[in-house]
Amino acid sequence: MTTRYPSRIVCLTEETTETLYRLGLDDRIVGVSGFTVRPPAARKKPKVSSFLDADFEQIVALKPDLVLGFSDLQATLGAELARRGVPVMLFNQRSLAEILQTIRLIGGLVGAAPQAEALADSLERGLDALANENASLPKRPRVFFEEWHEPLISGIRWCSELVERLGGEDICVECRTEQGAKGRIYEPAEIARRNPEVVIASWCGRKATREKIISRPGWASVRAVVDDQLYEVKSPFILQPGPAALTDGAAQLARIVRAVATGERLAAPRPGDLRSANLAPTFPTVGAA
Repeated sequence: MTTRYPSRIVCLTEETTETLYRLGLDDRIVGVSGFTVRPPAARKKPKVSSFLDADFEQIVALKPDLVLGFSDLQATLGAELARRGVPVMLFNQRSLAEILQTIRLIGGLVGAAPQAEALADSLERGLDALANENASLPKRPRVFFEEWHEPLISGIRWCSELVERLGGEDICVECRTEQGAKGRIYEPAEIARRNPEVVIASWCGRKATREKIISRPGWASVRAVVDDQLYEVKSPFILQPGPAALTDGAAQLARIVRAVATGERLAAPRPGDLRSANLAPTFPTVGAA
């Protein structure tokens, strides 16, 4: 018997998993990405994929009636699952508006449109509150958000938008509409020339290091290095185009921008580490469908 809405869902990326948990629909998830960390309970689900690879036999064996994924980079995975008769929906959100739209779309797909609307509205209000808190800062710090270090890649669109919405000035704003990371590669010397007042690093799946940043040729005189305003936001908080980026990731960015604007230096977790906003993660839900 076919249920009215999908009841066995595989999530190839973390943000769809978190969205379903926040909607109270975690019982429908039968498989997740191996990179999933939010919420911790999701780690107990069967792990069926990385970002660019998937165990197709395992996924088919789970008998999903919906597979959710993200990005044109997962198009090959989606096509293979479709050939095997599995229903697939790939999203390709890049902007803050598209992230919120995707949450609403997921809600519609699984029969939880009112809950998804409430979640999206709540996330939007949270961003507004953070933006209002930073609205009267004494200045807008020049920010370099780096998504990777070799080659040096500036932040994807939603990171750039968050920086500016929360009171900073993205020094690489001209490239944020680039679809792929290749369009956001910069020479370290060019970033040094733009002289950011703060560097915020989030290297996907890898710990960002102070040594790597300060040892770049020409960076000794960069304002962020001179003032020791070098920060890390862990990738699970900010590099997923879903609730994490709009809550904990945004809160950390807002705290960092506020510190730099007011001349404060936040603490580092350990000596030699990059500085951190060090905010406790949150994970509210809006109720089951």
